[in-house]
Amino acid sequence: MADKTNYANWNPWHGCTKISPGCKYCYVYRQDEMYGSEKSSSEVTKNADFSLPLKLKRDKSYKIPSNSVVFTCFTSDFLVEGADLWRAEAWDMIKCRRDLMFFFFTKRVDRLEQNLPSDWGDGYENVIIGCTVENQAMADYRLPIFNRLPIKHKVIIVAPILESIDLSAHLNSQIEEVAVSGESGVDARICDYNWVLDIRNQCINNKIPFRFHQTGAKLLKDGKVYRILRKFQISQATKAGINTISIRQ
Repeated sequence: MADKTNYANWNPWHGCTKISPGCKYCYVYRQDEMYGSEKSSSEVTKNADFSLPLKLKRDKSYKIPSNSVVFTCFTSDFLVEGADLWRAEAWDMIKCRRDLMFFFFTKRVDRLEQNLPSDWGDGYENVIIGCTVENQAMADYRLPIFNRLPIKHKVIIVAPILESIDLSAHLNSQIEEVAVSGESGVDARICDYNWVLDIRNQCINNKIPFRFHQTGAKLLKDGKVYRILRKFQISQATKAGINTISIRQ
């Protein structure tokens, strides 16, 4: 599947509010500033491509082809309060396109239960939800909530990793992958490679697939801080060769 899977981006809304330490240098705010957006990054607005999953090409086929993984709401948070009016319609589109795999991650997992569709049951088979944590406090708050919720496909996103984190108490057979990333941007905080390796060992001990997604702009390794350009942060993480088998390559 990894070799033939199509990928698509769907951002039904844009903008988000900062709620925890990992949000301090959020890339959404940085990109809006870079491109001179006239709107505040904390203002949540509905995008023109809101109905992208249902849009058709001239030949009446879907613009997003079947069997695609759809990265959802990556310029916002799917559970952000400012999108409450539109979320039900977004869920309807996700339900309609069961031939797609929708993937979103959130720092607001504590809002998920109250914002699920009425027919959610044990979860939609075509939805992957990633719970984002950045430090021990957020891991210990968000992951117990995440673990008790009915979700078919669960992943843990440690991003940006800001300190050594013990996930052991939260790793179980429900978790299909743990992905770790450093922080990007001029003001990025340091990603210590030892923190990454420690989480990798926790995953191995609990038989959970692990992925080092990106190094971040400042990687501390063997006592030296390496400054890594944005365009190389993903490839350098891959070259580290520490990934284990992943459900979604």
